[in-house]
Amino acid sequence: MTLHWDDMRVFLAVARAESLSGAGKVLRVDPATVGRRIARLEQNLGAPLFAKSPQGYAPTDAGMRLMAHAERAEQAMGAAQEELAGQEGGLSGQIRIGAPDGCANFLLPQVCAEIVRDNPDLDIQIIALPRVFNLSKREADMAIGVSPPEAGRLTVQKITEYKLHLAAARGYLKDKPPITTPEDLRGHRMVGYIPDMIFDKELDYLSDLGVERVPLASNSVSVQVNWLRHGAGLGVVHDFSLPMSRPLRKVLPDHISLTRAFYLIRHADDQRLERLNRFADALTAGLRNEVQRLEALT
Repeated sequence: MTLHWDDMRVFLAVARAESLSGAGKVLRVDPATVGRRIARLEQNLGAPLFAKSPQGYAPTDAGMRLMAHAERAEQAMGAAQEELAGQEGGLSGQIRIGAPDGCANFLLPQVCAEIVRDNPDLDIQIIALPRVFNLSKREADMAIGVSPPEAGRLTVQKITEYKLHLAAARGYLKDKPPITTPEDLRGHRMVGYIPDMIFDKELDYLSDLGVERVPLASNSVSVQVNWLRHGAGLGVVHDFSLPMSRPLRKVLPDHISLTRAFYLIRHADDQRLERLNRFADALTAGLRNEVQRLEALT
């Protein structure tokens, strides 16, 4: 019996997507073809690799054992391709980054644009979703988080700290009594996250301020910022977003100031891939510089 890398690639796609259709999208083939490939692989190995249920395809014990070998083969293939291609020149190929949408909207576009200018053969994809990314399922090559994960075969690097302040549009503040103390916030409409959709405790800003009701709530930072820009109320915003949201100004900056951090999260096995290491170095340096630059403008 001989195992081929192409079979391992199909197997890994199903294991990570937990469905034939999801794997088909990744592989760009028909789901029926994926199913036939898996059935043929199971027949060759003499063991079922997946248990099918209404929730999807879950690896069996044999599937879990095969996954460890398949992932090592995947890493070896990636390392071989890099070495044969030579990495003394610019970066190339595709790299996918997962990030919370505050970072994805206000920092990553300009940072990644600069990296691509220096590496014209490189394709960068940014997934801006308000949730934790599963790197074990290869949803992304690396992810940016607002807190370090506590489980999984991952490496974590602190990128930079950033600040947040309460803010509102100048037009909104002009029509209201002066806000000079935290007590003056009573009666103001608050803008923030949907409470039961806050995916990380570090994003629960308004609870830190004792706010119990959020009349205007969204799981998207950009929606919150646009509400504030249109004079809808008060909300906590990243300082690095303020230069791109000129109608906004800080409120009670001497009383209310929050500090958080971004972390670069990668699969532990990817440390052997020089291409991703070089990209990670450029990304972290770019983010640090951009946060520092934008915060200096506020």
